[in-house]
Amino acid sequence: MSHQAYNRIWEQADQEVRDLLSYESTTDPQLKPAADYESQFSHLACLYIKYVQIFNKLATAYDQLVHPQKRRVLKLMLDGVTGRVLELKHALVTLDCCDYQYFDAILSDLKLTPKDIELTTPAFYRRDNERALKEREQVLQTLNAAWAGTSSEQAVVGPPEMDRAAAVKLIQRHERARQGRLRAKFMMGIRDQELREKLRRQQNRTPLNPEEAAILIQKSVRGWLSRAKAQRDRDAELVLLGMVPEKPKPRKLDPVYKAKKAAVARYANQTQYEAQYQTALVTTKQKILQIEGPDIKEGMSDEIRAWFMECRETTGKFPDFPSSADGGSKAIFNPPPAAEEIDGGKKKKASAKGGKGDAKKSAKGKGKKGKEATEEADSAPQESVYRPMMEQSSKQFNEVWRQNAADSSNVTQKHDLDMIRAIKRAEAEVELRSEVDELMRQELKNLKAAVEKDKKTKGKGKKGKGKKGKKGKKGKK
Repeated sequence: MSHQAYNRIWEQADQEVRDLLSYESTTDPQLKPAADYESQFSHLACLYIKYVQIFNKLATAYDQLVHPQKRRVLKLMLDGVTGRVLELKHALVTLDCCDYQYFDAILSDLKLTPKDIELTTPAFYRRDNERALKEREQVLQTLNAAWAGTSSEQAVVGPPEMDRAAAVKLIQRHERARQGRLRAKFMMGIRDQELREKLRRQQNRTPLNPEEAAILIQKSVRGWLSRAKAQRDRDAELVLLGMVPEKPKPRKLDPVYKAKKAAVARYANQTQYEAQYQTALVTTKQKILQIEGPDIKEGMSDEIRAWFMECRETTGKFPDFPSSADGGSKAIFNPPPAAEEIDGGKKKKASAKGGKGDAKKSAKGKGKKGKEATEEADSAPQESVYRPMMEQSSKQFNEVWRQNAADSSNVTQKHDLDMIRAIKRAEAEVELRSEVDELMRQELKNLKAAVEKDKKTKGKGKKGKGKKGKKGKKGKK
């Protein structure tokens, strides 16, 4: 199968996940299951079957996709679906009070077979944990070697001794076998002698003329051809009826062998592309810091200096630079939400809690109806813990990979360098911003010190002029 085929499998599984998430979050009372056992079991069983089918599709796609960035998004969805399958299985065990459930009627309604919901361990689990498995195997081998060393120290028990009667029987058995071989060899010699005499008698016959010889050859060839055709027809009929397996094709033409060979090649590409992706993450960030780093630092410094001057023009003094704990210069251009908004959100939450408390009080006063309502609310299925994982992965797939023009032209399915640049540029800006903040703090400190020094010198100059003026007036008098 091609890369596009596995992309389509992923797209189909993503659509099914979004449909199930919307179905589980619906508020329509007609779509929600009733409180009885049959309805609850059918609801959970249908969800379990659907999620198992999605899990098998995602596992197949993840096992064969070679794009390293796609595999990370797909792995997030696969982990979420795996967790949801476990949640539904736990809910079924809790509801049915049994570790094994039977979905015969539901599978018949859905036109499925037990093979369709069979949970198999994906192959990538073993490949991803190959190092841990090798270490465990080495530990087991050392333990077995230690156990074998202790057991060899014990006394070696030899074979039991043979009594006289058993030895006589063994000798008789071997003697009878020897006599039988000699008798068979003698009979074989007699049979060969009879065959040679028969051939000698046939050779003494009168030779055939050309026409009789041709007829004899034709008869033999036609008989052989007809027997071979009848055998081929008989074999084809048995294969058609399923009574005899089909003859194996050559390995080069066998589609199963081709599929296995392509899968092994994909595994090798996965390892190679993953190593290239990890290398690109490091080298791309280093290139951004070396090439674009000075320009980014200069741009940040200019923005912060412009902010200094703007604050001095409006307030008459230089501002205080935010600390690194408050976000540094990032808090200047991207400030956090105001305290009023936070207080408004808290008030809304408090009012919602108060409303819930009033509702609980009114429900208590209603008696049996209130108790039934609370029981129905408790029996309702809770929201899945793995729902955010599935939503996040589905969002990334639909926003980044579903209609990605660059990916459609990526025949080899290697990593997307533009996406790596965007991510590493943001990380480089964070590192460079911390360096620029330190420089700007020192620069702001120097500016404030210079302003204070100018103020002091101006104040001293005014005082000196005032004293000179008073002395001059005294002299005139």
